[in-house]
Amino acid sequence: MPSQPPVTPTPATGTAAVPPSLTTRERDQRAVHGAREPIVGHPVAVGEVRSIRSAASVRRRGASVREEMVTRAEPLAPRTARRWVMQVAAAAGVGGAANQIAELLTGELVANTVVHGPAGLPVVIRVEVAGSVLRVEVEDRGGGQPVLRRTEPTAAHGRGLALVDALATSWGTTHEGGHTTVWFEVDDA
Repeated sequence: MPSQPPVTPTPATGTAAVPPSLTTRERDQRAVHGAREPIVGHPVAVGEVRSIRSAASVRRRGASVREEMVTRAEPLAPRTARRWVMQVAAAAGVGGAANQIAELLTGELVANTVVHGPAGLPVVIRVEVAGSVLRVEVEDRGGGQPVLRRTEPTAAHGRGLALVDALATSWGTTHEGGHTTVWFEVDDA
């Protein structure tokens, strides 16, 4: 019976016959090449880049969505608001980076209401999706004017609105009847 070369397992391809005489670099190149080979019966070749939006979410896009949530200016409010905005946006067909940016910026704005607004009072979060634009509004009963600051790199606080300014397509504030609303829009085109 002829002698068989040893079989070396590789994470991407399972097992492949790799002669022991190959250098480590040659073995690695064969393993990478093998990982790029299509898997029999698999609809997508391994290593192929696919869209991060699911087909179902793209099909849902089209109808306008407007929802509102009320929470209180308490320490857990930013987490609750982030999760809710992310779910509403995903259900409306907004995925990928736009959803993640909306989640991050919502957390920052709601955290600002907890830190700078009246403690324990209602905070209203509104989400509107129209076409490819996702708009989030955060309203509290504080009468203050949000200020965009450029903080020192070592500062512990003060980056919330700077993140909104850097990541949102547009943003602004409104004041009506003792309520302050900070809003931002993210384009998911």
